[in-house]
Amino acid sequence: MTAKLKRLIVLGLTGLIFAQPLAVRADEDDDGDHDRARDLYEHGEIEGLAKILDVVRAKAPGDVVAVDLVRLGSKWIYRLQVIGADGRRKVVEVDAGAGVIVRGGGGDH
Repeated sequence: MTAKLKRLIVLGLTGLIFAQPLAVRADEDDDGDHDRARDLYEHGEIEGLAKILDVVRAKAPGDVVAVDLVRLGSKWIYRLQVIGADGRRKVVEVDAGAGVIVRGGGGDH
């Protein structure tokens, strides 16, 4: 696969992410997960995906290819998969409430 084709695929996937205000891992086939994420955002409990993407791009440059919103203990965490310029996949976790990287942003952890 050529580099140009790979880039187009990654850009297409990134476009899908921007089309969704929030992406939530659906452990069950239930639209309730999306509704929960929207409610959390609307009530100010989590930051919006646009802000989170800005934070991640600043510390872990590359193409975001997947985003999940998961509950870890008492916190909501955005878990993003980023493909760096070297082609390697990195998982970056961001505290959804505080909007700060908790794992995977460069040499953080």
